[in-house]
Amino acid sequence: MSRSSETCRSNCPINFVLETFGDRWTLLIIRDLMFKGKRTYGEFLESDEKISTNILANRLKRLEAHEIIVKAVAPDNRSKLYYSFTDKGRDLLPIMLEITAWSAKHDNATNTPRSFLKMFEGSRAEMMTAILSKLD
Repeated sequence: MSRSSETCRSNCPINFVLETFGDRWTLLIIRDLMFKGKRTYGEFLESDEKISTNILANRLKRLEAHEIIVKAVAPDNRSKLYYSFTDKGRDLLPIMLEITAWSAKHDNATNTPRSFLKMFEGSRAEMMTAILSKLD
């Protein structure tokens, strides 16, 4: 189901993003999948923020409906589902990097690794290539 702003309150690009992601849980799932290598429902549940099972299930369905992630049966365990990004989901990488860098700049208590900031400031293209290679 491909979405466009035609189904939203307005055709504003910011509104489209808000209606697609809408809450903190969705971006935290994207963070975990993109940067922390989490791929399964159980792994997402182990995140520090302690998402509830019903919210996690809802947000994963939403991300699938918006064609940001896909789920597939794990090749090594037919009873386990793995989540991965679509091309549309991978396109979120520059945005997620910018959000992380902005937060690190303005949050004195950030847990953003210095190595991340150094690489982000020095070679964003190499950083993006490295992260994208791990998403495949």
